[in-house]
Order: sequence, then C-alpha cells, then structure tokens
Amino acid sequence: MAKKKPQKKSGGGDLKLQPLGDRVVVEREESEETTAGGIVLPDTAKDKPARGRVISVGDGRLLDDGSRAPFQVKVGDRVLFSSYAGEEFRVGDRELLLMSEEDILAIIN
Repeated sequence: MAKKKPQKKSGGGDLKLQPLGDRVVVEREESEETTAGGIVLPDTAKDKPARGRVISVGDGRLLDDGSRAPFQVKVGDRVLFSSYAGEEFRVGDRELLLMSEEDILAIIN
C-alpha cells in the first residue's frame, strides 16, 4: 500500500465551515483606524467591534418534537452582537467567531 501525501490547505479561501445546531460563524468587521477627530489609533487602543457578517449557519436548534427551529439570520447578514459573545478562532489569516444565535442582538440593514 502506498502512503498518500497529506494535502495542504490554502489560507481558508476554500474551507467550508459548518457549525452544529444553533451556532453561527461570524467574521468580525475591522476596527476603525482613526477617531472622528483624525487621531490614528494603535492596535492596542482599538476596541474590537461588536459588528460582523454571518459566514455560515448550522441546522437550527433541535425542538422537543424533533424538528429544527429556523434561523432568524442568514449567510451574508450584517449583525450586531455583544462584545464578549462567542469563541474566537483563526482560519488562515481570518479571525472568526463561533457563537450561538442567541448571542446575536440585531441584524443591521
């Protein structure tokens, strides 16, 4: 039997991420580089924004009757969430958040 060479994954562009249950994957928006007065902020002074774009959604919360509850958000929605919501992780050079749908406060139109 010949051994197969492990395939290298690229920087996350072709990665498919499917969260489970009522979980949502969100990519956080970039923080502002300057203040309204024009002062440039260093990385240590920037607040992490509580806004992002939904990248992927799970199957929905499992209900008592065995069916799945539909999501209120969909892939591509811009959302607002609490500052400490979700678990941060990196895929390549992208910083993503995995959170419950309950952690999402609003959809930004």
